[in-house]
Amino acid sequence: MIADIPYRGPNGAGQICWQEDGVALGHRRLSILDLSDAGRQPMDCGNGRFWVTYNGEIYNYVEVRRELQSMGYAFHSDTDTEVLLKAYEQWGAACLQRFMGMYAFAIWDRSKRELFAARDRIGIKPFYYQHTDRGLLFASEVKSILAVAGGARSVDDSLIDAYMEFGYVPGQQTMHKGIVRLLPGHTLTWRDNRVTLASYWDFEFAPQQGADVAEHAARIHDLLQTSVGLHLRSDVPLGVFLSGGLDSSAVVAMLAPGARRGLNTFSVAYDFGPEYDETPYAREVSAAFSTDHHEIRVTPQQFLDFVPGYVWHMDEPVTEAAGISLYYVAKLASTRVVVALSGEGSDELFAGYDFYRYNLTIERARGMLGGGVFRRLAAFARRTERLAKLRKYLNLAAAPLEARYRGVSSYEVDRKAALYSDGFASVAARGNGRCAQFIGALFDRSRGWDALSRMLYFDTKTWLVDDLLIKADRMSMANSIELRVPFLDHRLVEYAARVPSRHKIHGANTKFVLKLGLRAVLPNRIIVRRKMGFPTPLETMFRGALFDYAHDTLLSQQATGRGYFRSGAVRRLLSDHRSGKAANHREIWQLLVLEEWHRRFEY
Repeated sequence: MIADIPYRGPNGAGQICWQEDGVALGHRRLSILDLSDAGRQPMDCGNGRFWVTYNGEIYNYVEVRRELQSMGYAFHSDTDTEVLLKAYEQWGAACLQRFMGMYAFAIWDRSKRELFAARDRIGIKPFYYQHTDRGLLFASEVKSILAVAGGARSVDDSLIDAYMEFGYVPGQQTMHKGIVRLLPGHTLTWRDNRVTLASYWDFEFAPQQGADVAEHAARIHDLLQTSVGLHLRSDVPLGVFLSGGLDSSAVVAMLAPGARRGLNTFSVAYDFGPEYDETPYAREVSAAFSTDHHEIRVTPQQFLDFVPGYVWHMDEPVTEAAGISLYYVAKLASTRVVVALSGEGSDELFAGYDFYRYNLTIERARGMLGGGVFRRLAAFARRTERLAKLRKYLNLAAAPLEARYRGVSSYEVDRKAALYSDGFASVAARGNGRCAQFIGALFDRSRGWDALSRMLYFDTKTWLVDDLLIKADRMSMANSIELRVPFLDHRLVEYAARVPSRHKIHGANTKFVLKLGLRAVLPNRIIVRRKMGFPTPLETMFRGALFDYAHDTLLSQQATGRGYFRSGAVRRLLSDHRSGKAANHREIWQLLVLEEWHRRFEY
């Protein structure tokens, strides 16, 4: 299990596992705090009762350690790992309420013969497990569990339909049959081969109507500044993944004054025109804050070369093409730093996507006209391909929010269904129940909230955790880089949920309250510029340099033999895209990731 993930922790020597009487804990160390052997894991609490294996950072470990010292605890290292252990020894599961950070850990209690595990509130760090009549396996990556599962592993093909709808599988389930995720903000307790799951944190959208937008903006600025200050804690060099957009630029602006060794910044781009190149903005921010700036440009060949590696590191099929860009910029960063910060999470907190504005427009139109009008218009638009984009929004408008909203990255239902073979369509339908149950629970939780709040909550629990944060963890750790995300400090998440939606989207202006709060630290040109966010030229590459690869892979005997999709439909998808008749690059990439996933994991 340890041998399959060496990149997650290349540091340290000696003990990397501990075991006794049917229990084994393993660990790969990426040294961030206290680089001496005193910080190695698995670590015991000092009296031998508790042993821990732990991934992540507790940023307020200094404050928690002081509290424990005042109660008589002594410490033998300068690590947050030892603080975690002794906090659990003192407070049990309640220690989680004191922690600020990102973490996935498991603590073995030798006295009770009980395992206690937890995942951070937002889901920044991963935790997978498999529970059978033989016991419990858990790891940061699925491939470590598969190392034990061996020949028993198989595909849960009923979840392919969820993947085709979202571009990933949301919730607890994975397409590796029998292997599941511990959900964010949850704990797992194992004893006598029984698993108990419990939620220890969630957040509520309860807008504070009394404060004006300027007060909210000032509070958000202060919370972000505090979070960035905590994220500075490190005994190794750190830098920032800088796109030149609002979020990463804000991190640079707040981080640069406190960086002890000078601040390194890193950017990535493609040579396909200005719409795929944010480096001029990144350079402007770098110059404004005197960072040591570095850039890398990714070619179509480099993109293609890493597709199998991308799928392998991601563990699950996830259609996040920007992950390949992130891999290359993390590889560049690894030559200079061990810790990097980025701006993930801001869009889900403060409504940064235009998609939210479109859906709010749909909600207003439904309120005035009703859904029936849009159903009739969608039926008319279905007659011509030229109205395909309009048809998408008419179909959305025909349904209420709970039935239509499936997040920022969702695919059109009609288009996925048209690809399924007759034999697979019934299999795909079987998976709808489990996924629908998870989605339904999210909408039940948000019932009574305004439409924007419901969308933000949904995306925080799905797209953010199961796409963006998985990508961030895997692509950074593939290069032995720890990626920190200061926007996802849980105090900032909770406060953002209390800001009225009208302050997040103000007219045509997204993230209005955040932009207002950052005016004091960022140039106005950066604040008002159009959002890009690691753009990837899939449409262009699948018409040119990558077409043969896509064609040969998707129409190979190996792919068609799986029986999921109609060969004729896939062939039309490819030819229509190459000719320019349609833009099918998202679907082509989606099918490629699924096929490469089957191949890399030998399914």
